[in-house]
Amino acid sequence: MNAARNGHAHRMVGESPAIEHIRRLVGKAARSKLPVLLLGETGTGKEVVARAIHEANPAGQFVPIDCGSLVGTLMESELFGHAKGAFSGAVESKKGLVELADGGIAFFDEIGDLPLDMQVKLLRLLQEREFRPVGALQWRKVDLRIIAATHRNLKAEVAAGRFRQDLYYRLNVFTIHLPPLRERKQDIPLLIEHFLEGRFHPSPELAATLLSYDWPGNVRELQHCLERLAALRSEGALRLSDLPSALVQHEAAASLDALSQVVHENVEDLPFAHVSPKSPVISLPESERQTISAALAAASGARTRAAKMLGIGRTTLYRKMKEYGMD
Repeated sequence: MNAARNGHAHRMVGESPAIEHIRRLVGKAARSKLPVLLLGETGTGKEVVARAIHEANPAGQFVPIDCGSLVGTLMESELFGHAKGAFSGAVESKKGLVELADGGIAFFDEIGDLPLDMQVKLLRLLQEREFRPVGALQWRKVDLRIIAATHRNLKAEVAAGRFRQDLYYRLNVFTIHLPPLRERKQDIPLLIEHFLEGRFHPSPELAATLLSYDWPGNVRELQHCLERLAALRSEGALRLSDLPSALVQHEAAASLDALSQVVHENVEDLPFAHVSPKSPVISLPESERQTISAALAAASGARTRAAKMLGIGRTTLYRKMKEYGMD
């Protein structure tokens, strides 16, 4: 089994220096009970890292708490539970997520979305290791570890008055920064292998597109893209048009940039070519179609020669001609 996917690698896929550094930090974090703060863009795998810390030194339950979904009057009850009769409908006592994590880890995902009144209660939980269910008179002690994660800049949130400074300092003890996928593209082939699990292997052309894209949604976006492709492949051969629209646009723009470069380098062979990728009037596909048309004219219709001029393969040229109705 690939080392990037076996147990001791904590399910963090990749061999880049950034991922190796995070693995070392996970090992160190697992040997203490200090609060951990995970920072990184949406989709970078913060919950994966949190679970890796738990799995490296398993004790109790790992309880994920999505702070962004805790809304309304029942928020406190979801977190801390409630006593029987605490409010209308509370026909029996109920444990909250915090109590479920007793002896283990409470993972506060998107901690930056937690309202200020709940931040006060979380601060007490961190400082005193105790909480009080809604409607209860007695405080309850718990022995748990808190791992928090956010895509927000908490320093800026503190400055704006949306996040308590004292809570920030209590959480910011052992911090791990997760890099965006665009900064560790060498891990993309391993991630593709991991998510596809051998269901199919992308063509060289498709793989090149996946590698060149910057993935603003990070690993999560890549995973969803591959799941889409795996589902579509069961219906027949994959095409680049099967990619999500953001990648289709990226591939079109990249192709046009490449063709534009060829035009500039071969201006004598392509005297009538004009490419305007930044034009507000001519679309990317139309600019690409014009460039291909100019190359075919300069090559007197010889497709092999036109493809060579454009620096693309004949198959790619044929596909684009068919796409633009140039057969």
